[in-house]
Amino acid sequence: MSAKANGIAILGTGLAGLGHAGGRSEQDIIAQAAGQAVAASGLALGDIDGIITSSLTSPWWVMRMAEYLGIRPRFSDSTMFGGSSFIADLRTARLAIAAGECEHVLVCYGATPRSAPSSTAINRMRAALDPQPYEHPYKPFNPVSSYALAAARHMHEYGTTREQLAEVAVAARRWARSNPDAFSREELTIDNVIGSKMISDPLTVRDCCLVTDGAGAFVVTGAEHARALHARPVPVLGIGHAHWHRQISSMADLTVTPAVESGRRAFTEAGLRPSDIDVVELYDAFTINPILFLEDLGFCAKGEGGAFVSGGRVAPGGDFPLNTNGGGLSFGHPGMYSIFLVIEAVAQLRGEAGVRQVPGAETALVHGNGGVLSSQATAILSNAS
Repeated sequence: MSAKANGIAILGTGLAGLGHAGGRSEQDIIAQAAGQAVAASGLALGDIDGIITSSLTSPWWVMRMAEYLGIRPRFSDSTMFGGSSFIADLRTARLAIAAGECEHVLVCYGATPRSAPSSTAINRMRAALDPQPYEHPYKPFNPVSSYALAAARHMHEYGTTREQLAEVAVAARRWARSNPDAFSREELTIDNVIGSKMISDPLTVRDCCLVTDGAGAFVVTGAEHARALHARPVPVLGIGHAHWHRQISSMADLTVTPAVESGRRAFTEAGLRPSDIDVVELYDAFTINPILFLEDLGFCAKGEGGAFVSGGRVAPGGDFPLNTNGGGLSFGHPGMYSIFLVIEAVAQLRGEAGVRQVPGAETALVHGNGGVLSSQATAILSNAS
C-alpha cells in the first residue's frame, strides 16, 4: 500500500517546563506535556496504546516513561537519532499504525539541562557513551567545533559571509519577540551576534542554540480516524529520513547533508515541491544549519543559502517564514529540539500561533537534524482534510 493509503495525522500537542523547569524532573514535565497532548486529542491516557520517546542519557527511557504515565503500550520504541528523532518518529508511528500494532501513538520528549547537571557534565557523559575515535584525540569542543568546520567550509567555498550567518540568529530572535513562550526575547542585532563571545571560529555564542529546559508531546493516529477525534487534525503528507555518517570527519562534503535525501523522499511522498510550502521549521542548533538545509531541501541552489536568508527575508514580515517560534536559537533548546518544530508547525496550520501567525498557512515543512549534520528527518504537514 502507498504511504498515503497508510496515512497518519497529528491530533493534540502539549508543552511544559519551558526555559527553566523550576525544580521539576524530566519525567514531571514530560508527563505534563503528554497530559495536555492527550486531552487535546479527544482521548484519555488509557486510549494511548503506543509510545515513542528517547533520551540523551537513559537507554531505558521508554520503559521509564510508560511506567511513569501508567500506560501499558502495545507498541513502544526508543530509537534515538539525536535531535532529528521526533520527526523520524513520525515514520515509525506510521509503520506501527499501518501494521495494526497500535492505534494512538504518543510521541514525547523532555529534558532539564539548564536546571539540572551542567552542560559540561552532560557533554562528558555523552562523550563516554558515544566516543568519536577519529576526533577525540584532538579534543574538539563538540558539537560546536564540528558545525564551525561546516560553516568555515561554506564560507570558503561559496563566499557566505559572517553577516549572513548572523541574519539567521537575528531573524529567529525577531520571531521569538512575538512568542511569549520563547526564552530569549531581548533585541538582537547583526553586530551583537558578530561581536559576542567567540566559541569556535567562526561561530560566536549567538550563533549557537540556547541551553534550556523543556518538554513537548504530540499524539498521532491513523488519518482515516482522525476527524472523528479532533475537529482539525493535521495530516502528515510525506516523511523522509536519511543518515550517511556519524562523525563530521566522515562527511564526504562538509556542505552537503543527508537532507538532500530525506527532503526528496518527503516531497515525493507528499506530491509537492518546495514552492508549495507556506511555513518552514528547520532545526537551527547553529546558524549554519538553516543555510545548509535550505539548499539541500531544494529551496535554493547549493551555495545560495547565505543570500537567501539575507535582508530580513526569513524574519517576520519577510516572504519566507522560517522558524516562526524563535527556533533553537531563541525559543529554547533542551538537548534535542525537533519535537518543538512539529508542535509549532501544527500551531501555524491551525491558525493558533497568535501574533506570529503566518496568514493563510496551509502547508508546513519540518526538518530535524541529529548528531553533527548526521541524521536528517523531513516531514511535510498540511491542514487539508
